Formats: sequence, structure tokens, C-alpha cells
Amino acid sequence: MNKGRSPEPLDFFIWTVEDVGLWLEEINLGSYRQVFEENGVNGEYLESLSMFTTEQILRFIRRCHMKWGDFITLCKELRRIKVACLKGEQEVRRPWWAPACFAVVFVKVAKRNRQSRVVSLKLEP
Repeated sequence: MNKGRSPEPLDFFIWTVEDVGLWLEEINLGSYRQVFEENGVNGEYLESLSMFTTEQILRFIRRCHMKWGDFITLCKELRRIKVACLKGEQEVRRPWWAPACFAVVFVKVAKRNRQSRVVSLKLEP
């Protein structure tokens, strides 16, 4: 991700710890940015939250010193991203680091990868 640039929502499962921090700022949970960084919370970790047991969720909340309401907000925002992913609401964009000559190929491959990745996402009821 480019520094200071918002992470692509549909790519949340490949977000770095810094990308997660930027996203927390966007959803008004920026007060947790530092503790998430200290605990190494990246996109892959966020994706796995939906499969956590109650005990694992409580441990996560304690470790990050989160308020219950803030945790619910975090989960709602993750669900919103997953639903947008399933509906195909956002375009695939060429990343800032990819050469323009690969734009068409990148977008086709990225769409295919997202479709297969989205199918594997677990959406809570």
C-alpha cells in the first residue's frame, strides 16, 4: 500500500498492519491503531475474526483493550466490506506499483482471484 493512501476495501485480506491502521482511522476507531499495530493485526487476521470462538474473541477484546461497542462496529464494517465484495460493488483498480502496460491483465486476474477469494469468505448471519 502507498503510505497515507486508503487501503482498497476489497483487498482487506491482504492488508498490512499499516493498512489496517488507516482503515481504523476511516471507521472512527483510530484510537485502537497503536494497539492493533503492537499486536500485529493485519488483513489476514481480520478475515479470521469471523471464525473465532467466543473465548478467542474475548481474548482479542482484552488484548486490544476494546470496548464491546467498538468491537461490534469493527465487525459490522468487516461485514460491510465482505458484502460489497460478494455484490461486486467496487471496481478492481491497478495498484500504484504496477506498470500501466499490465493494467488490463492485472484487472482480469484480480477479478478472478477476488471471485474465488470471496466465495471462501464466511459471512455471519
